[in-house]
Amino acid sequence: MLVLMAKEKAEELGIKPLATIKSYASAALDPRIMGYGPVPATRKALERAGLTVDDIDLVEANEAFAAQSLSVVRDLGFNPQIINVNGGAIALGHPVGASGARILVTLIYEMMKRDAKTGLATLCIGGGQGTAVIIER
Repeated sequence: MLVLMAKEKAEELGIKPLATIKSYASAALDPRIMGYGPVPATRKALERAGLTVDDIDLVEANEAFAAQSLSVVRDLGFNPQIINVNGGAIALGHPVGASGARILVTLIYEMMKRDAKTGLATLCIGGGQGTAVIIER
C-alpha cells in the first residue's frame, strides 16, 4: 500500500514517513521518440532539488523496452549499478495504472535496506512523456 500525505497531516496522525518528496518534474517530447521522456523530466527534477546525478543513491526506472532503458541511463550518466537493482519492469512486470506506485514502493524499501539517503523514480508514460520524482529518507 502507498499513502501520500502532507507532512502536517502525518504529524497530526502520529505517522512517521518512510520517505519525503524532495522534487518532481514532468516533461513531454515529440511522440516519435517515445521512451525518452524520463531524461528531461529527471534533469528538471534534479535542477529543482539542487542536486546532480552523483547525489542519487538508487534509481528505479520504469522501462517497457530494454533499448529505452539503456538510452535513458546512458544519456543521464547514471552508474548502471544503482539502476533497478532488483530488476525492472521487464523482469518484475509493467502494470498499467500501477507502475508509479510499484516503482516508488520498490525504491523506498530498497533505500531502507541499503540505508540510502536519496532516490529517484522515473516513468516513461508513453507518447513522449516522462516523469521523475526524487525522494529522501
